[in-house]
Amino acid sequence: MMRGLIAFAALFVAVLAKETFEGVSIHILSSYCIYTSFNVSFQLDVWMGVTGVSYPVDVRVPPHTLESFKSYLDSHDLEYSTMIEDVQAVLDMEREQMKSAARLVQPRNTDSFDYANYHTLSEIYSFQDMLVAENPNLVSKIVIGQSYEGRPLNVLKFSTGGSNRPAIWIDTGIHSREWVTQASGLWFAKKIVTDYGKDSALTAILNNMDIFLEIATNPDGYYFTHTSDRMWRKTRKPNPGYSCYGVDPNRNWNAGFGLPGASSYPCSETYHGPSAHSESEVKSIVDFVKSHGNIKTFISIHSYSQMLLYPYGYTTTPAKDQAELHSLAQKAITDLASLYGTRYRYGSIINVIYQASGSTVDWTYEQGIKYSYTFELRDTGSYGFLLPAKQIIPTAEETWLALMALMDHTYKNPY
Repeated sequence: MMRGLIAFAALFVAVLAKETFEGVSIHILSSYCIYTSFNVSFQLDVWMGVTGVSYPVDVRVPPHTLESFKSYLDSHDLEYSTMIEDVQAVLDMEREQMKSAARLVQPRNTDSFDYANYHTLSEIYSFQDMLVAENPNLVSKIVIGQSYEGRPLNVLKFSTGGSNRPAIWIDTGIHSREWVTQASGLWFAKKIVTDYGKDSALTAILNNMDIFLEIATNPDGYYFTHTSDRMWRKTRKPNPGYSCYGVDPNRNWNAGFGLPGASSYPCSETYHGPSAHSESEVKSIVDFVKSHGNIKTFISIHSYSQMLLYPYGYTTTPAKDQAELHSLAQKAITDLASLYGTRYRYGSIINVIYQASGSTVDWTYEQGIKYSYTFELRDTGSYGFLLPAKQIIPTAEETWLALMALMDHTYKNPY
C-alpha cells in the first residue's frame, strides 16, 4: 500500500446561523486506488480531487465517519499531521471582516467599492447596476434567466457597438463556495471599464469583440453560503425523494453526461442531476450560447488548485485543437506567473485533475467554441475555499494577465 502524507484539522461550519457541524479537512498524498476505496465509505466532501499519484487530495470528512476514517488511516500506516490548526478561526475571521466592511459607508460608485473584501449577493447586484449606470456606452446588463429560487441570472455585456459581434464569455462562481472567483469577477468588471481606451490590447479587443461576464453564476448557492452553509457547492433545487438539495452545475452539461466522473446519487457533491441541462442556471447559459452563435472563447473560473484546463474531462480522446490549446495555456500561465510567481499546472481536464463528465467547457468545445478553458484559482490547499480576503486582488491581478493572453489570442486568430 502506498504511503502518503496526510494533514488534517478540525473544521466547523455554521449552519442555519445557530447550528454548527463538525468536520475534518484532510490533505492527502495518495494513489487513485486508495482514494476511491475510502471516498464512498466515508462520505467525503471532495475539496480537491485526485490529480495523479504524486499530487494531493483534499477532502472534508463528516463527523459521523471521522473516527472510523482516522482508524482507516492508522490501519494503513499513513502518517498524518495538522495542516490548519483551527479552521473555525479562519471562518470567524472571514465573517468578522465582512461585517466590519459592511459597517463602513456603503460605496456610492464603483471607484469606492471594496474590491479587497468578499461581498454578499445583494452587494454584487448593486455593483453591477452602478457599473452600468456609470458606463452606459460600454456596459449593459442582460438577464439571461432565473435561478431555481427566482433570482436573476445577470450578465454584464461590455461592447462598443455593433450586432452579433464575435464574443468572449467569462463566468465565475458556478460552484458557490469558491468565493475568490466571484470576488475576482467584480475586479475584472472594473478592470475592463478602467483599461478600455488606455490599454491598447484590451481596446483593440473591445473595438472588435464583445465580452460577456456572469459574476454570480449560481446565485442561490452563493446566497446559501452566506446565510447557512459556507461550504455549499451545488444549486439549491430539491431532489424529489431525498432530503438533500442541489445539482453540481459543472456536471450537468450535455457532454458525456452521466458517464464516470459524476455521481447519480442526489446527495453527492458531484450529482449530475436528473438530465442534462436540468438546472436553470445551466440551461440559461446553454440557450444564450446557442442563440448568440458567435462566441469564440468560453472561460469558466473556479477555485482552487492553481490550474488552467481545457477539454476533455469525460474522455481521454484528445481535443482536435489540443496542440493550440496547450500552447496557449502555457502562454497564459507564463504571463500569470510573471506578476507574483504563482505556479499553475495546465493541460486537459482528464489528464491534469480527474475524469469529469458533463462539464461546462467540454460542452462549449463541442459547440464549436475552440478556446474553451477552465481556471482553478489560488491556492493549492493551505486555505482552499477559505482564501483570505487579502489575496483577492493579487489573485485577480495575476489571473487578468492570463485572461488577456487568452482574449488577445482569440482576437488575433479568428476562426
